[in-house]
Amino acid sequence: MHTVESFPYEVRVTENVFIPMRDGARLAARVWRPVTEEALPAVFEYIPYRKRDLTRARDSMNHPYLAGHGYVTVRVDLRGSGDSDGVLLDEYLATEHDDACDVIAWLAAQPWCDGNVGMMGISWGGFNSLQVAAHRPPALKAIVSASATEDLYVDNMHYMGGCLLSDNLSEATVMFAFNSLPPDPAIVGDRWREMWYERLEGSGLWIEKWLEHQRRDDYWKRASVNEDYSAVQCPVLAVGGWADGYTNAIFRLLEHLDVPRRGLIGPWGHKYPHLGVPGPAIGFLQEMVRWWDHWLKGRDTGIMDEPMLRAWMQDSIPPHPSYADRPGRWVGEPCWPSPNVEPRRFTLGRHSLSEDLDAEESRNLRLQSPLSVGMFAGKWASYAATPDLPSDQRDEDGGSLVFETEALDDTFEVLGLPTLELEISADRPNAMVAARLSDVAPNGEATRVTYGLLNLTHRDGSAAPEPLEIGRVYRVRVPLNGIAHSFPPGHRIRLSVSSSYWPLAWPSPEQVVLTVTTGRSALTLPHRPPRADDDQLRPFDPPEAAPEAPATHIEPGEHHWKVERDLASGVSTLEIENDQGTISLDDTDTIVRRATTEWFSFRGNDVTSVRGETRTLRRLERDDWRTEVTTHTVLRCTPEEFVLDAQLDAFELEDPQTDPRTVRKRVYSQNWQRRSPRDFV
Repeated sequence: MHTVESFPYEVRVTENVFIPMRDGARLAARVWRPVTEEALPAVFEYIPYRKRDLTRARDSMNHPYLAGHGYVTVRVDLRGSGDSDGVLLDEYLATEHDDACDVIAWLAAQPWCDGNVGMMGISWGGFNSLQVAAHRPPALKAIVSASATEDLYVDNMHYMGGCLLSDNLSEATVMFAFNSLPPDPAIVGDRWREMWYERLEGSGLWIEKWLEHQRRDDYWKRASVNEDYSAVQCPVLAVGGWADGYTNAIFRLLEHLDVPRRGLIGPWGHKYPHLGVPGPAIGFLQEMVRWWDHWLKGRDTGIMDEPMLRAWMQDSIPPHPSYADRPGRWVGEPCWPSPNVEPRRFTLGRHSLSEDLDAEESRNLRLQSPLSVGMFAGKWASYAATPDLPSDQRDEDGGSLVFETEALDDTFEVLGLPTLELEISADRPNAMVAARLSDVAPNGEATRVTYGLLNLTHRDGSAAPEPLEIGRVYRVRVPLNGIAHSFPPGHRIRLSVSSSYWPLAWPSPEQVVLTVTTGRSALTLPHRPPRADDDQLRPFDPPEAAPEAPATHIEPGEHHWKVERDLASGVSTLEIENDQGTISLDDTDTIVRRATTEWFSFRGNDVTSVRGETRTLRRLERDDWRTEVTTHTVLRCTPEEFVLDAQLDAFELEDPQTDPRTVRKRVYSQNWQRRSPRDFV
């Protein structure tokens, strides 16, 4: 990463501005303005992750860079977060969209703005950029949406293929911690404590809401842009990474939007591409400047003359849960779906994948996977808190049905969305299937390329799931996540099928025996032969950013993934420690402490023994403002219900001369005990 300190425009930052909403509430914003008398376009980012402290480092790298290239950039805390008024009750509510439209109108009306506004964001900010675009505020001229989806049920961290993801608990834990933090008294004044108590009492336990909607109902549809793609009328730059969980949406947006649009998919996890891990990172801030210059300033930057889709074709690499870089090359497609991608169909044999297998050769293969299949799967989305990528798939394949090609004679490259068609039956009314595609090297090492999940009660869609008829053979389609991968000569393509994938996804209510019919089941791969014109693509610039906000590390953090098995009790546990240590934000003299631990466990093959548990600690300190919040959440199950227990405790740390870990006054505490019926999950 090259740090840039000199820009075409000098930049002046305003630490906080309150933007008025239509109902009288005020949203807190940090503003970076080029020093000039001319009116310029504005670009804003709108998320709940606290501009004053917890995103300060990233904001300081992104927003001054864009401002230095001639844009007023604005980071706004959502209502109920950071230093904004109110209480945040859930994701993507109508109030959030109304507030965003008010912010856009306010920006466009300022004397330093020329009336043109862009919206950008990653994750939550990528989601609401798409959603707000669908509301068509007049001043919004273009958006950049990174690591996001236009379908809140199908491709989100809550459910996948109708299966409950463990990331549902992880994301709920993130928001449980964020929503419980106080505003900064240096911004809001003496009312900080009143605002804090209001949030502690009012935000609620979001995972409870999410467990109440286990099918694709109106709760998920209300803010899903794919309900009406035509509502989006401004240009869209959709960005993602193969190690992330949101790339499928980019293919759908390119296919279904009817506006100028571009897609960019690299090897990264859940990060902006200039900070992308695994690398190579690219000069994404430069790309955004080109995008904004084109759509907000009317300059011909050439960005719309380039391919509609730029994607990183990943080379084969040995399996490892952490990569600094993924070797490969950039490829481009003029449109999506692309005429350069052809479906190749591989029929499942007894243990084989073949394009030549006679469809009449069929047999029934039975499968009941141990619950250990999935312990080395990594996260649903890599958050770059590695090692959170999948390990050698030989650790998983012993509990799976495995189908494999012969060693390849030539390079075989795929780009797009693989699909698996299965003829399958089950001995229980509720079952799931997991499918993994792997690249198998001559030495036997197996690198997972992509995967997919399907709750078989959702075989005809997730709006109205239906139980399976025991023993009945169904033909189902299992979508696998989109990918670009190059299988080299001498390697084999492997498909692995399992009946569970814990802890990435919650298992079925009962142990299930699946029967897969070979000969009439097939894997379809989107084959893209290498093309010489890929070598003519304009290379991306090296990554650049403005200097990161200065910080002093006081206590080191710790990151680890550990899988342990107690042979006496039969309990296996995945422990994920994400302790970011303690730092001091030098320009505000704020001390920040952040730590999260997750545990996912099971006993033997008892599907009712699976358990997810999380603990968080967040501390903010400056002078006599010294607060700490802890959360504890446990999710368990019976065959009929999900059982949820949670605890929230907030403290004020008393004597600044005493160790804050031992002297603290509890100012708020709440416990939750909830049960949610399993709705075909």
